[in-house]
Amino acid sequence: MKTSRIVLLVLIAVLVVVFFAFDLQQYLTLESLKSQQAAINGYRLQHPTLAILSYAVLYVAVTGLSLPGAAVMTLAGGAVFGLFWGTLIVSFASSIGATLAFLAARFLLRDWVKAKFSTRLQAIDEGVNREGGFYLFTLRLVPVFPFFMINLAMGLTPITVRTFYWVSQIGMLAGTVVYVNAGTQLAKIDSLSGILSPALIGSFALLGVFPLLAKKLLDMDKQRKVYARWTKPAHFDNNLVVIGAGAGGLVTAYIAAAVQAKVTLIEKHKMGGDCLNTGCVPSKALIRSAKFLSHIKRAQEFGIKQAAADFDFAEVMERVQQVIKTVEPHDSIERYTELGVDVIQGTAKIVSPWEVEVTTAEGVKTLVTRSIVIAAGARPFVPPIPGIEQAGYLTSDTVWNLRALPARLLVLGGGPIGCELAQTFARLGSQVTQVEMAPRIMVREDADVSAAVMARFSQEGIDVRVNHTAKQFVIENGEKILLAEFQGQTVRIGFDQVLVAIGRAANVDGYGVKELGIGLSPRNTIGTNAFQQTNYPNIFAVGDVAGPYQFTHTAAHQAWYAAVNALFGQFKKFRTDYSVIPWATFTDPEVARVGLNEQDANAQGIAYEVSIYGIDDLDRAIADSEAHGFVKVLTQPGKDKILGVTIVGEHAGDLLAEFVLAMKHGLGLNKILGTIHTYPTLAEANKYAAGVWKRAHAPQKLLAWVGRFHSWQRN
Repeated sequence: MKTSRIVLLVLIAVLVVVFFAFDLQQYLTLESLKSQQAAINGYRLQHPTLAILSYAVLYVAVTGLSLPGAAVMTLAGGAVFGLFWGTLIVSFASSIGATLAFLAARFLLRDWVKAKFSTRLQAIDEGVNREGGFYLFTLRLVPVFPFFMINLAMGLTPITVRTFYWVSQIGMLAGTVVYVNAGTQLAKIDSLSGILSPALIGSFALLGVFPLLAKKLLDMDKQRKVYARWTKPAHFDNNLVVIGAGAGGLVTAYIAAAVQAKVTLIEKHKMGGDCLNTGCVPSKALIRSAKFLSHIKRAQEFGIKQAAADFDFAEVMERVQQVIKTVEPHDSIERYTELGVDVIQGTAKIVSPWEVEVTTAEGVKTLVTRSIVIAAGARPFVPPIPGIEQAGYLTSDTVWNLRALPARLLVLGGGPIGCELAQTFARLGSQVTQVEMAPRIMVREDADVSAAVMARFSQEGIDVRVNHTAKQFVIENGEKILLAEFQGQTVRIGFDQVLVAIGRAANVDGYGVKELGIGLSPRNTIGTNAFQQTNYPNIFAVGDVAGPYQFTHTAAHQAWYAAVNALFGQFKKFRTDYSVIPWATFTDPEVARVGLNEQDANAQGIAYEVSIYGIDDLDRAIADSEAHGFVKVLTQPGKDKILGVTIVGEHAGDLLAEFVLAMKHGLGLNKILGTIHTYPTLAEANKYAAGVWKRAHAPQKLLAWVGRFHSWQRN
């Protein structure tokens, strides 16, 4: 703990101890106030300014230190200064004292609580960031909530000091007036409990509902304004229209059909979206072929003197297309039609909050629907680098059209897509140069993860150029050249084909989003709230077009919430749960993660312990000649609660599932350690990682006594 915190804590403790040790609370009782009223009034008449100042300072001290007696002090304000001046002084003094208690709690406890309860606190913080003023106002209006507890509790949240002060001053005003007014009739008061009758408490409780009611009315007014220029149809042909048949759209339509809703799914290109046609499925099929070739090159590691493979790149790419065709029936029009979904191949355009115009080969049709879910996906982002159009480029959408292997492939981007395809094409025989402007590839992962992948890339002959910024493409004497900046110098990199893999941009154009006025986020995705709603409450968005994650599994996850909220939101709405989001990068070694890694925890100021198990020690990994990588687990200090896991190694994405389940259901490392894992499997790495944590937290004193016990038994 910092010295300043220790000093403040000691000071507060001393003041509180003095207050109780010298029985000062006896002066802050109703009886004491009534007995001393005449003397206090006499002092006020002789020293009016000093009386006000002394009273205000004392009030601030009592509330700032959260001492008992604030209610009596408020009564004293009315008894001594009258209704107007008493209310004025108490209003400011109580707000200042409450703010001091708030600041003390934040300074002393916020970091500790954040480190201890990071996962639970995240949801609370998000709620306070959105509606903290409303929450505080409601609590201040209802006197059944102890004000000093509110001060301390709000200090542990991210609400701003300014908001806390002015909301407190306004929220406490009604209660202040009641107590100060009661103080003007001090002689008639027999007990503090007599001030607040059940009827008055009930009135305050109803008053406390006011901010929530006001918020509801504001939301209704906002909705009214959003829909003001539109005429709502008298009836609807559909309960739900879904735009886009990628992962998010398919799952949305599936759920709607499963609950017997009338749902129409519109897709202008191919069913299955990017994942099936240009993303997950083709990339993993190509990665598998390339991995097979890498194993052949490693034949001697497996005790085989020599092995070779004769392959044709075009045939490998045809296999990729065959894999897509094999998976296609899972996402086909026929399957979803059988499930009860009306599937339309055509181009959608939202023309009103309840109408979607669909252009097909047969003509234009307008669908009238209660709700709309946008699942329009994203596309590869192509940076405006001079000369890139003349040089020609590939993206993760178009690379699957290749049938001739590029002799020299330049990959722009060191993220998951760039890394996966760079390694894959290198294994297929291309001379690959990977250019990344950041200091390392895979910058969202910890540095040791990036280092492990870069080491393998270097071993396999990939020329990784970090800290290189692409500036211009030129063609000289028929050769394509990238001019990149590195440490202030211009570097020339020759290539035959360039693959642009530096991110994906949400598809927000061409289907009525901007025309309708659907709000966009700062990332130029469709803006959504916690329920996947846009600024039009009956229009939802999921998947890559909405973010914040661009994974197939998160699109499907969001789709459940969007479907349920769209169909049943008038009864109950569900906030999308992002608490446990896994992802994997399918390089070799694979990289998989869930929750926090070290760099995220450090950036957020979250305390953690780290346990690392090296997979090079694992029997199955040794037997498979895949003895590399590690399992890294972040836990709360002193506890086995899992904050995050990163796995680097063979089948890391599969191994991660156990930790995803554990985090989702609050299971700690002790539970994983106590679970039988089949021998010999790679999954044992998870158990051994838990064992690393357990050894670090072994009860040394208890073990010492146990050792003495065994020694006594031997003798």
